[in-house]
Amino acid sequence: MKRSADFSTSSSKKKDNQRKNDVMDINEMGEFEDPYGDDNESDEEIVETNDDEGMEIDEDEEETKHETYMPGKEMGENEVLVVDNTAYEMLHTMNVEWPCLSFDFLGDNLGVNRTTFPMTAYLVAGSQAEEQKNNQLYILKMSQMNKTKYDDDFEDDNSDDGLDDDPILEYKAIPHQGGINRVRVMPHPESHIVATWSETGKVNIFDITSAVKSFDVPGVMVNPKNIKPMYTVNAHGRAEGFALDWSKAETGRLLSGDINKHIYLTNPTDSSFKTDIQPFTGHQSSVEDIQWAPKEKNVFASCSADQTIKIWDARAGKRNQLNVKAHDTDVNVIHWNQTTEFLMASGADDGIFKIWDLRQNFGSNNTAPVASFKWHTAPITSIEFHPQDSSMLAVSGADNQLTLWDLSVERDVEEEKNINSDVQDIPPQLMFIHQGQEDIKEIHWHKQLTGVIGSTASDGFNIFKTINSQ
Repeated sequence: MKRSADFSTSSSKKKDNQRKNDVMDINEMGEFEDPYGDDNESDEEIVETNDDEGMEIDEDEEETKHETYMPGKEMGENEVLVVDNTAYEMLHTMNVEWPCLSFDFLGDNLGVNRTTFPMTAYLVAGSQAEEQKNNQLYILKMSQMNKTKYDDDFEDDNSDDGLDDDPILEYKAIPHQGGINRVRVMPHPESHIVATWSETGKVNIFDITSAVKSFDVPGVMVNPKNIKPMYTVNAHGRAEGFALDWSKAETGRLLSGDINKHIYLTNPTDSSFKTDIQPFTGHQSSVEDIQWAPKEKNVFASCSADQTIKIWDARAGKRNQLNVKAHDTDVNVIHWNQTTEFLMASGADDGIFKIWDLRQNFGSNNTAPVASFKWHTAPITSIEFHPQDSSMLAVSGADNQLTLWDLSVERDVEEEKNINSDVQDIPPQLMFIHQGQEDIKEIHWHKQLTGVIGSTASDGFNIFKTINSQ
């Protein structure tokens, strides 16, 4: 299905001493419109007057004042948040029929490190429908995504930076039994293999290659209702889970962790997949997230509601090799830095996220993070390092904030003396605050669109690039 989309946003921005902390909010999520609907709409009548003749001007009327909004600040009765589009190179929103807890970007053959507009992105997402039988695995193509930076400037002549055409959303929906807790795409240069963690306790593996090709290859017709799982992991029984990750070092190896403390490894065979009978055990509570080491075929990390992070080696039996009490509350998410392999990030229920150097006595009694941040005021829901820049980190929380951090920035006491008192409590590493979505669940950097981030929440998706993203 192919439709154009109508996008509406609202937000506010901050700039101080070349450091930018931007905040956005959204009054209405984007709704799909008929791509030919504009043909039936009458043009607005324009009336011109000469020299303001006949106009009465109230000299006492005050100009609308715009102030920077920071999270936690109380708003006045008549105050609203409006978007400052100049804070974004691009900001688009979209909705599907049901909210999605999880999504993942699909690789494409349009090139790497793309920065030109309009942009195109493909993703897969899993629904959380009201009834179990109505859930779907969405395959989405978003194209014609132009710059929105100049949307507030009606007289701007930079329209050649991007066309005024509406973004286009095309999608296919595969029926799925049960709500989808987590979706992950298997790294592969040609195929599109996707794993889903269902609330029914099953991990399903789908081959959606033909469905993705049907967006772009003439003559390829696919009925998504006919796409069935090519393999199902039944080892978890009825225990659902959220932890799910494909190996990047050995194609086809899949890890899944459940709320009953178990982690299962599924390996590829010549024609399908096969799941180990025995699970990895060691956690004392629900396994919340799993990450394969970027370049190691057998090493992976897991985190749990038991407040620990564990490191495992699949060659050394089913017990963990290293263990660290990482937080004082449930550890919800972890992410292994893809370019600096000894760095790992973790986020917990108390809103704290930490950075770990695995070389510094990780697993010993005196293990300590190299950095710890308490900015978010609610549980951390997602965390991810930039795929190319090892110092850049994106974090989302249940406080409806998506924050971008540059961990290479160090505190400058002398510079802080000259900073406005309103922003003195902002960590110098905090580069950007994106708001507007309700209950943000997951975020991802796009690996081929430089600096582009996607997020999913209870009220839809955002895909954007900030003016300070690289």
